[in-house]
Amino acid sequence: MEMTFRWYGKDDPVTLEKIRQIPGVTGIVSAIYDIPVGEAWSREKIAELKKTVEDAGLRLSVIESVPVHEDIKLGKPSRDRLIENYCQTLRNLAAEDIRVVCYNFMPVFDWTRSELDHPLPDGSNALVYFAEQVDKMDPINGELSLPGWDASYTKESLKEVMDAYKEITEEDLWNNLKYFLERVIKVAEEVQVKMAIHPDDPPWPIFGLPRIITNMENLERFLKLVDSPYNGLTLCSGSLGASADNDIVEMVRRFGGMGRIHFAHCRNILLREGDSFEESAHLSEKGSLDMYEIMKAYHDVGFDGPCRPDHGRMIWGEQGRPGYGLYDRALGAVYLNGLWEAIEKNEAKG
Repeated sequence: MEMTFRWYGKDDPVTLEKIRQIPGVTGIVSAIYDIPVGEAWSREKIAELKKTVEDAGLRLSVIESVPVHEDIKLGKPSRDRLIENYCQTLRNLAAEDIRVVCYNFMPVFDWTRSELDHPLPDGSNALVYFAEQVDKMDPINGELSLPGWDASYTKESLKEVMDAYKEITEEDLWNNLKYFLERVIKVAEEVQVKMAIHPDDPPWPIFGLPRIITNMENLERFLKLVDSPYNGLTLCSGSLGASADNDIVEMVRRFGGMGRIHFAHCRNILLREGDSFEESAHLSEKGSLDMYEIMKAYHDVGFDGPCRPDHGRMIWGEQGRPGYGLYDRALGAVYLNGLWEAIEKNEAKG
């Protein structure tokens, strides 16, 4: 297993120099953020990003993410050109020896929360999702804007794309995903880039939009759309774990045993009543997930890919990108590495 850390580029207050000082972290998860969604990434831009990371003594391990244009998800006529651009990006990434790409197929909105800085009893603050608050929100009116959402939408264009999804059923979305995969995975196989879809976060429909990468049954269905070792998962314990019906340990053993988990997002989450949750510290006792059992499952299936601590709280007075401060994620990385070392040594003793 390779411990990695998300970095948002040169404007990220969490610098590569700081990340390098986290014990056990050797890889960086990043992307190119100034290219419009749907356009191909040039090899020159990719090489520049890679050099920046390597000059800091780290390795560019994962691209998270190469966004999928909404026209592809909607199945519009423009999708063929956009998919070809996507395939060219994969070719250019492979030319720079970057072998894992994380992406998602969530309509319009990426991860969704109701608050970005909810105060916790210990004085820290965290991302939270309180269903009753989200249900009352109207994103078209600007009541909610989160990091990771496409900020290029105007109020009018956002309404237009959301109206377009009113005609899209879950089956339509499945069909459009299959159309995308049948073309992209063929190229991924040719250039040996592992595609790792991120689950929907949270794993249920929001704002009337369909969501399909949500549970064990749907992950099984997804992998069968194009049955290739290059068509795999970013298994995010926090995203899937937001539903009490999802058994993360079982998922790791099932899909990891198939060799189809290409990237691991490992974080804890504290479930509340009624499809609500708080993002907690990584420590098992602080949330609803048993992080020891999750890491042991990864170890038992022989997982040797990249792993990263996911969202963290803001602690010790830190200010920064919500969910992506330095301190709590660094604690998470060290905690996960500590679990991994203990599991390995215990196994070695027989």
